[in-house]
Amino acid sequence: MNIPTNLKYTKDHEWVSIEGDVATVGITDFAQKELGDIVYVEVETLDQTLDKDEVFGTVEAVKTVSDLFLPLSGEIIEFNEELETTPESVNSDAYGSGWMIKVKISNPAEVEELLSSEDYAALIGA
Repeated sequence: MNIPTNLKYTKDHEWVSIEGDVATVGITDFAQKELGDIVYVEVETLDQTLDKDEVFGTVEAVKTVSDLFLPLSGEIIEFNEELETTPESVNSDAYGSGWMIKVKISNPAEVEELLSSEDYAALIGA
């Protein structure tokens, strides 16, 4: 199981990479494997400010559709438009080209509530 130690995680299986006051968000390798072949990623919240744990989009796989939950409060400032034509990159490169959104963090204290790689590994039994 691929769980990079330089990232933070949520109980809803999102990963977070933080640079300054901007967080890049995607779904974990575990989540993409559970979902199966991803065929569509929808994010209609670009340029909106949402609270932590609000739904920012959906990911559709062959067998299911899952909500995507915002790991940190803030404004969604970028959507990975490459996913519109190549949603399968979430499967092939969950922590790289499969990133989904960038968020301008409005409450930096929430970062402390995210899981470490060790905590996430324990959560999924890896």
